[in-house]
Amino acid sequence: MARILVVEDSPDVHALVVETLRAEGHTVHGVHDGLAARAALADKDAARTAGPDLVVLDLMLPHVDGSVLLAEIRRDSDLPVLVLSAKDAVFTKVDMLRLGADDYVTKPFDLTELTARIEALLRRSSPASAVPSVLRHGDLELDSAAARVRLGGADVALTSTELRILQLLLEQPEQVFSRPRIYQGVWGEPFLGDDAAVKTHLSNLRAKLREAAPDHDPIETVWGLGYRLRALPSA
Repeated sequence: MARILVVEDSPDVHALVVETLRAEGHTVHGVHDGLAARAALADKDAARTAGPDLVVLDLMLPHVDGSVLLAEIRRDSDLPVLVLSAKDAVFTKVDMLRLGADDYVTKPFDLTELTARIEALLRRSSPASAVPSVLRHGDLELDSAAARVRLGGADVALTSTELRILQLLLEQPEQVFSRPRIYQGVWGEPFLGDDAAVKTHLSNLRAKLREAAPDHDPIETVWGLGYRLRALPSA
């Protein structure tokens, strides 16, 4: 079971999410505003207490906006973050995914779906589920046990979702992966037609790889089909 930080200012939603996750066996710490969330995360950074394994984060919070907290979390770690918000506009969802959210659930929400998405995020980020091997493709290297990626000798900092997408491609470097196939492989649930999460995480991943090696984009778009790793040059 996991340690989960719930950041939600609505008393009713807060109580519902906290009680549901505790009933699932998780250890849950709930806070109602951005300052309290920042303090809880600072406790982890200062090693005064065991930090969360996942954050459920509302966006419209008192004192510190949820988007600011998300940016702060992403600046320092790859801690899985599920955004839970009443903002249902597509551009808001895409902005939060680009900022580093691993998933986004809109209010009102179904509790079964919420817990399933949380369990999927925890499985993807769990060290126990990582493949204890190093995957290589040319000068691209992924150490799944250490959650470390290097390209051209440079370290590349990825979120847990970006790491899982790259691992999926590296495990079958000759295969073309459609967006539905990536979604099913990474999120662990059936694809329902909304590919914004896949597109945004792939865009973030490719941007980070290009930043590490500006002249080399190891991921190729196969128009009309999906994505795969570029073929290595012949020896």
